[in-house]
Amino acid sequence: MRIAELLQRREPFLSLEFFPPKDRAQWPGFFDVVRELKVLAPVFCSVTYGAGGSTRHNTLEIAARLKQEYMLEPLLHLTCVGAHRTGLSSFLEDVADSGCENILALRGDPPRGETTFIPDSEDFRHGCDLVHFIRDGFPRFCVGVAGYPEKHPEAPSMERDIAWLRHKVQCGADFVITQLFFDNNAYFRFVDQARSAGVTVPIIPGVLPVRNLAALKRMLGFCGASVPEGYMRDLEHVQHVYGDSGVRGLGLGFAKAQIRDLLDRGAPGVHLYTLNRADTCLEIWKDSTVRDTHSDC
Repeated sequence: MRIAELLQRREPFLSLEFFPPKDRAQWPGFFDVVRELKVLAPVFCSVTYGAGGSTRHNTLEIAARLKQEYMLEPLLHLTCVGAHRTGLSSFLEDVADSGCENILALRGDPPRGETTFIPDSEDFRHGCDLVHFIRDGFPRFCVGVAGYPEKHPEAPSMERDIAWLRHKVQCGADFVITQLFFDNNAYFRFVDQARSAGVTVPIIPGVLPVRNLAALKRMLGFCGASVPEGYMRDLEHVQHVYGDSGVRGLGLGFAKAQIRDLLDRGAPGVHLYTLNRADTCLEIWKDSTVRDTHSDC
């Protein structure tokens, strides 16, 4: 079913993001996680793929299984990396044949070690090019796009970044999922700016529970998000004193408070980056849906 229609039926909602293991020997364990998280009744589940589309067909196979075996609504990531009209058309036809109906259209990141994105085709330089291609040739699909509460790292200004977001929606995007952030005020400012610019589609906040400090710092380097000074100081302190277990504990508590605050302040739902960890997600959502009267986010 189209995600745009599902979003009209339930609020607040939870959606989840999975990344498929490259090694098929790890798939049984991956689907164990899926089974555990199904009890949360996510409104949809996004499925990533590797750099350069290296696991694109794994993504499709996993998405089809999520829909057919687990009765979950999948959202397939699709990027401009390695994109060409013939290959994209073939892939999207396979997606349609599988019964999946939802695509997250992204430009994609530069290859590891590179700082500049170089498109493989002049036809697909930006996420909006993918949106237009899908909307023109495959109108049955529901299309999501990315938004950046603290602006895309390559955007010259927040105003310009919002203009690009508006253009993606004008090309046919049905909803927006944000990049991770840790200051909820940044999300609500972003929503206000987008609404003022004429973006009316749902804007879903993306939340990352921090489990590893080194991995977080690598991610911040390419996504443009920031961490409040006090939170980063606390993370570095517990890393020094308690190691990774301390970081996981602090990250879990912060994510719970962040989600409670988002929902209390009117966010329509939350897109949780699962890191393929069932235990973390189960505890976060259980505690986050218990309303609190204050938050530090």
